[in-house]
Amino acid sequence: MQITRRSTLSLVGAASLAPSLAWAGSTPPTETQRSIGSPSAPVTVQEFFSLTCPHCGEFATHTMPQVKANFVDTGKVQFIYHDFPLDQIALKAAQVSRYLPVAEYYPFIEALFASQNDWAFQEGEDYHARIFKYAALAGMDQATYDKAWNDTALGQWILNGQQEAEQVDQINATPTFIINGQKHPGAVDYDTFAALLTNAGG
Repeated sequence: MQITRRSTLSLVGAASLAPSLAWAGSTPPTETQRSIGSPSAPVTVQEFFSLTCPHCGEFATHTMPQVKANFVDTGKVQFIYHDFPLDQIALKAAQVSRYLPVAEYYPFIEALFASQNDWAFQEGEDYHARIFKYAALAGMDQATYDKAWNDTALGQWILNGQQEAEQVDQINATPTFIINGQKHPGAVDYDTFAALLTNAGG
């Protein structure tokens, strides 16, 4: 089905979602934590982002490469990713990203951020076909892609997490970062973000 920018998210029935029978009593692989960096790093950054957010894309392409090299890869910081889709297109892209192997998650979302102008902002575009182009480059076949795209239970789980973030952490904009418990909304340049990480113990 073709999705347009006017498609909206719905949280109706979010609290009533039950786990699928196949994963009753355990967590589906698509719903496990997505993160990079050492779990024992002294600084933990939780990023709430939308794949169709230009500011998230700016942070991902301009700030994050240096942050990863200087803080994540050196064991100082762990990044934990939280989907906070701003529209239906971002939700579908988030579903697809979670069907990739965990090791491919970060490279895939970085690729989507780097190519936002190609797939995220084309009014009237067939987003199903556009996003598949990048999923295929990441090694996903058509059958898996279609399963991810149509996984309404996963979509509802993502929306549940978004609603919880709004209620518990008062997240209302993307990107928002929680650095060792302190909330910092908005994309910033590398020097500013590095100072926040250093002040937090990174």
